[in-house]
Amino acid sequence: MSVEVSWFSALCDDDYRYLGVHDPDLKSSWAHCSSITTTADRLGYDSILLPSGYQLGIDSVAFAGGIAPITEQIRLLVAVRCGELWVPQLARQLATLDQMLGGRLSINVISSDIPGETMASEPRYQRTRETMMVLRQLLNGESVAMQGEFLNLEIDPPNARTVSGNSPLFYFGGLSEPARDVAAECSDVFLMWPGTLPEVDSILTDMRRRAADYNRTLKYGYRVHVIVRETENAAIDASRELISKLDAAEGERIRAQSLDSTSVGVRAQGMLREGADADGFAEENLWTGIGRARSGCGAAIVGDPDQVLKKLKQYMDLGIEAFILSGYPHEEECDLFARYVLPELEHGVLS
Repeated sequence: MSVEVSWFSALCDDDYRYLGVHDPDLKSSWAHCSSITTTADRLGYDSILLPSGYQLGIDSVAFAGGIAPITEQIRLLVAVRCGELWVPQLARQLATLDQMLGGRLSINVISSDIPGETMASEPRYQRTRETMMVLRQLLNGESVAMQGEFLNLEIDPPNARTVSGNSPLFYFGGLSEPARDVAAECSDVFLMWPGTLPEVDSILTDMRRRAADYNRTLKYGYRVHVIVRETENAAIDASRELISKLDAAEGERIRAQSLDSTSVGVRAQGMLREGADADGFAEENLWTGIGRARSGCGAAIVGDPDQVLKKLKQYMDLGIEAFILSGYPHEEECDLFARYVLPELEHGVLS
């Protein structure tokens, strides 16, 4: 079974040698994030996520335009936040990016609040639904007539078209009821944050049912950190070293700064951490210590190469078809995973 293996470029100022201790050399910047991206490209990863956060770092779409001409084979998974840009203009930008990449573009749609607003969940996800519907139509080269709650427009598609003439894949995640419903109706790849194997299986079962209600079939992705070393003891030592200088108050501040820090998915990561054992493991090889200083994806697969590979294959057996991985520091862990685990996985981009 082939799986898509992606890495993560820390545009959202999320790179550390010691969690919670800011290192100027690892700060979100063109120099640092482009180095992560070109390293992942050179090492043969299928894709790389370019995240988006207004206060947290540099812009994902602008960064993608800059990095596109200097990548060779990697696909860019560009995060965009619904409501930040007028959808027809966003469609033109994304089609242009796809041309620059020779078709190597996919889109991570995010439904959180945008800077300066706080919107209730139901209307925010309705805006997301309308955005995804209109964006897909325009990227497919179709005219739009939408009279919605947030988008009211009749417009032809832009002349700028994707290489294939069709919309890139939409990656989307969320655990609330409206999030799951929008994902089932409008996304191509449903993304999950870390959870125990039974929790992941339960979410997959629910999402397959919801997608079937719309006569659709989704693909499924899993976003998780990794800490892989030659031995299990070395990996555990690395995890302890990572949090060895973490101040509890600083960790809380970091968790609270994200615009989606109160979402259902973020709360679920907190519950995963609270249910872990004294060493921070929620289940075998799934360590939650990273969540002490991170909003969102808050756990890592920790172990030797065989253990990490086994864990990934357990998720694959449940139906996961794409992994978005990261580690600290991102460029160093990117190299370690590529050395120890990536050659053992049959992998390629989703289509």
